[in-house]
Amino acid sequence: MTDIRFVMVDKLKEKPDVSKIGFGTHFTDYMFEMDYDEGKGWHDPRIIPYQDIKVSPANTTLHYGQAIFEGCKAYRYKGGKAVVFRAKDHIARLNRSAKILDIPPVDEKLVYEALMKLIDIEKEWIPAGKGQSLYIRPFIFADDPYLGVSVSSSYKLLIILSPVAAYYAHGFAPVKIMVEDTYVRAVRGGLGAAKTPANYAASLHAGLLAHQKGYDQTLWLDGVERKYIGEVGSMNILFKIDNKVVTPELDGTILDGITRRTVLQVAKSWGYEVEERRISTDELIDAYKAGKLEEVFGSGTAAVISPVGELGYDHADIKMVLNGGAIGPFAQKMYDYIDGLHTGEVEDTFGFIDVAGTY
Repeated sequence: MTDIRFVMVDKLKEKPDVSKIGFGTHFTDYMFEMDYDEGKGWHDPRIIPYQDIKVSPANTTLHYGQAIFEGCKAYRYKGGKAVVFRAKDHIARLNRSAKILDIPPVDEKLVYEALMKLIDIEKEWIPAGKGQSLYIRPFIFADDPYLGVSVSSSYKLLIILSPVAAYYAHGFAPVKIMVEDTYVRAVRGGLGAAKTPANYAASLHAGLLAHQKGYDQTLWLDGVERKYIGEVGSMNILFKIDNKVVTPELDGTILDGITRRTVLQVAKSWGYEVEERRISTDELIDAYKAGKLEEVFGSGTAAVISPVGELGYDHADIKMVLNGGAIGPFAQKMYDYIDGLHTGEVEDTFGFIDVAGTY
């Protein structure tokens, strides 16, 4: 066991009514913090009271954006357990992002132990309502107090926790997505495969334009030919075409989503043919017109499964309405299954659940 220092708070916070708060607006009593210094490595792992952090005005992340993060969730599980969904996979992906941004890798076993210890301490913060959870945000940022453009020599890793309500406040519902062919988010050889703030900053403007046109999110195309499907701003995208589950391949421009991976594993176990490959807008339109584009849905930690009721593509002057704008049967079944895995209502035969503690 790693020696993780624990500093207790003087007074615990009052827990909010999760059904009445927004996403990421309230935070638990404690957070995890660890430092990196060149020549010393990662050191001083500690769980301390949640607090503001002090950075220099010349902090390199503020100026040059060398930062990465993750997002996963803890749930109240059947039998009185506090669990995290696929914690080790999220920590492993943190290191893959670190490699792309030239951030020193973390000891995955140490961070896993710290995360699970933090959840055990804060398990009373996990809300009990349907679809509610405790959102977990690990992140690393460069901490050099210099303005020179270079890889930092010091970093901080923190893990903060926030209780969140069900993603669909008014019930599981389809979204409207606009295909974006003017702006691009990522290209091969860039940062697309990393979970880094830069990718989200690059998506904001097109997302605002999509909202102005009545859409919920933007579906990105490849940055070169502007014809191959990428991902949605906050989730991966999947299609059910002629009874096959099809999703864009991991080509370095999209995130290796943990929920995406879960969907593909589960779909294969159900006997579906699964394809990870390039998908063009022409193929989607042809499949839609032929009646073979059966369902479209997104996958991600926040929503789990996000069914798409309408896919609009101005360039081709087409609006593809799926299942009459209603939830497709496959998306509904997948959502129910994964949601059941989170709480123990569905048996975990994949080893996705990590137990942090018991109530």
